[in-house]
Amino acid sequence: MNDRPYHHGDLRRAILSAALDAITADGPSGLSLRDLARRAGVSHAAPAHHFRDRTGLLTAIAAEGFGLLAATIKEAADLKDAGVRYVRFAREHPAHFQVMFTPGLLRADDLELATARALATDALRTAVAHVRPEGGADDDRLAGIAAWSMAHGFATLLLSHNLDDAVAGRNPEEVFRTLASMLFRSP
Repeated sequence: MNDRPYHHGDLRRAILSAALDAITADGPSGLSLRDLARRAGVSHAAPAHHFRDRTGLLTAIAAEGFGLLAATIKEAADLKDAGVRYVRFAREHPAHFQVMFTPGLLRADDLELATARALATDALRTAVAHVRPEGGADDDRLAGIAAWSMAHGFATLLLSHNLDDAVAGRNPEEVFRTLASMLFRSP
């Protein structure tokens, strides 16, 4: 008799969830399909049916993350709100965030990943299109890079606890909104 329970639910989702938990706790470097199968209570070969290998799993996580990020930025009222939503996304989905921006972990030619990444990029470009930096630069691409750099840098510093003293009990999203107000004006 097999001591592993038969998994009759959404195995793909269960493995993704277990992977996100493991990445949040220990980072992506030690992630293994065998360990995830054990956590999900399925055979060690079961994850390979959905993801083929570790890189496939991490690529699926990144694609899901970019899709979630695109959806949240798309709902932003303005560029500052898009940045706040970016920071919120990083705080609420730290495992996705970490994997999404580590290209060496991913299959660069994956169509689902490329599509989700393009949706997130388009959402940011839309938010930037309505605002110009304080210096009045006309280059939307450079404005987009500046906005993304600020939101991504802040989120990365926040997640790595490098802003603990600077934020010190304040809402990080409101701190970011204040910083963005210093650099970008809304129409």
